[in-house]
Amino acid sequence: MKMTVLYYSQTGNTKQMAEVIAEGMQTVGGVEAKAFPIEAVDEAWIKESKCVVLGTPIYMASVCGVIKNWLEGPCKAYGLAGKIGGAFATANYVHGGAELGIRLILDHMLVYGMLTYSGGGSYGKPVIHLGPVALDGQLEESKETFRIYGQRMATKTLELYQ
Repeated sequence: MKMTVLYYSQTGNTKQMAEVIAEGMQTVGGVEAKAFPIEAVDEAWIKESKCVVLGTPIYMASVCGVIKNWLEGPCKAYGLAGKIGGAFATANYVHGGAELGIRLILDHMLVYGMLTYSGGGSYGKPVIHLGPVALDGQLEESKETFRIYGQRMATKTLELYQ
């Protein structure tokens, strides 16, 4: 089953975490996951994917403009309705708005008919209510949470679509 992790990354932090999520997804048997920059989406792959996770760096307490523009136009071409959706963010500060950015992505996904998921507290720790956040300077410490998030997204997607 195909799964997609999309992201925009200016510094490389969001790219790094997207790749960790995809690695986590691939630890689940029967899953093929790929991470793509938003500027180079593999249209056929995303259309075939049952799970799409979108990541953003946080600017001005929200998603970056590239992600906002993609959500309001180009994403409509990928047949997102009915797919599992998730979101993640990278930020410079603990209270920099990462949860607001993740909510904006999840809200758009819901409007497009996606089924948003994170696992919440149902798996125990680490609890990931909306989506994982990695802070600049703490990426290494965040990788395990991002890997687990990828596993949870893949496990739920297989459960629902296999």
